[in-house]
Amino acid sequence: MTSEQLLIGANVSMSGKGMFPGAVAEAVGYHATTLQFYTGAPQNTRRKPTSEMRIPEGLAAMQAARLSHLVIHAPYIVNLGNTIKPENFAFAVEFVQQEVARADALHAYTMPFHPGAHVGAGAPAALAQITQGLNEILTADQHVTIALETMAGKGTEVGRTFEELATIIDGVQCNEKVMVTMDTCHMSDAGYPVAHDFDGVLNTFDHVIGLDKLAVVHVNDSLNPQGAHKDRHANLGFGTLGFDCLNAIVHHPQLTAIPKILETPYVGSDKKAMKPPYGVEIDWLTTGRFDPAALTALGAPRQ
Repeated sequence: MTSEQLLIGANVSMSGKGMFPGAVAEAVGYHATTLQFYTGAPQNTRRKPTSEMRIPEGLAAMQAARLSHLVIHAPYIVNLGNTIKPENFAFAVEFVQQEVARADALHAYTMPFHPGAHVGAGAPAALAQITQGLNEILTADQHVTIALETMAGKGTEVGRTFEELATIIDGVQCNEKVMVTMDTCHMSDAGYPVAHDFDGVLNTFDHVIGLDKLAVVHVNDSLNPQGAHKDRHANLGFGTLGFDCLNAIVHHPQLTAIPKILETPYVGSDKKAMKPPYGVEIDWLTTGRFDPAALTALGAPRQ
């Protein structure tokens, strides 16, 4: 990768017979330079053994295509913040430990992780238990970092403010193994002025957490206005942030070395034949030319 190459990719699929090489092939088809995938469905904890993931072939395919910074997203079904059901905590910790091992086997760079929800017990209780869980999960000899994600604050989610994430990070013993994922949609929905003052948001993040803790940026437009606490992603330029805002973030000089990952919705009116928008959106970001017709030609984006 040259210093001028834009680190841009999308969430792709690692499933079926293709596994890791199939995920790389999908990313290459979008002209991506990085990629993200789940090791299994994010809504459950069923996972194939790493021996079936075709890891050597996937790594070779990444090298051949000059892809870097593999991002493995942790499933969002586990909730380290739930103190109401303490009987679930040990399983959540064990599963994330196994996910870290899978990510290390895949030579992943970082792992975005939804911190959790307090389910009625209050944010302080959840933050304390998430910190406890991470202290049981993280080890000095693991390679992948866990990147706590900025959340929209829907329901009882924690991680909706930089201060909440900082509270967790400050309590983690293996501090060098915990990082942050910025999600543009989530931050706007949480109340940060992403659309109008991203430099200010970045400055606040730097003062509260530190830019050295930023591992990855999820690039998503939002269907909802700032502060809505909804978490509904929109395609680039089809939401309240707008293409110009997101394009500037992707090309921000302070974020050059940070991989940017698209998680925008598939498009189309037929739910059984939805199409990924990522090739079109990556082209927009690479060239700086926003062409809404190129996306609507694939199918109607969600409004």
